[in-house]
Amino acid sequence: MKMPVALKVLILTMSFICSAFSQEAKLGKLKIEDAYIRSTAPAQSVAGGFMKIDNLGAVDQLISASSPSAVEVQLHEMSMDGNVMKMRQIKEILVPANSSTELKPGGLHLMLIGIKSPLKTGDSVPLKLKFTKAGEVEVRFSVKAIGSGH
Repeated sequence: MKMPVALKVLILTMSFICSAFSQEAKLGKLKIEDAYIRSTAPAQSVAGGFMKIDNLGAVDQLISASSPSAVEVQLHEMSMDGNVMKMRQIKEILVPANSSTELKPGGLHLMLIGIKSPLKTGDSVPLKLKFTKAGEVEVRFSVKAIGSGH
């Protein structure tokens, strides 16, 4: 059975579009998945970034991140101190060997500080992630509405 040319073009186009919006990247033995940032209000200057990092190799650490969309990107963790949720900057995020690390609301995350323009649902934002062993990779983070879930 022969497939019409128009159908072949449509399938190729759709696969390209799906891969462009998959918010996924590979770097050596690391795979970054489900990368997203929460949308912001017009006057808001900070936003949280989240993702899952799968590691099929030796232990590594995420040591920095940067983006042309923000003045600074910091690595953060949130934790409970009694009945108070506290957030603090950290120097690295451990990515254990043959395991995964998830950056998610209420836990480890990226904090974009000094956002240069509002982040709107449906947009994407490039972030460069730097790992101790694996090196650097650019990942496009999709912008999702607050409360839309992971």
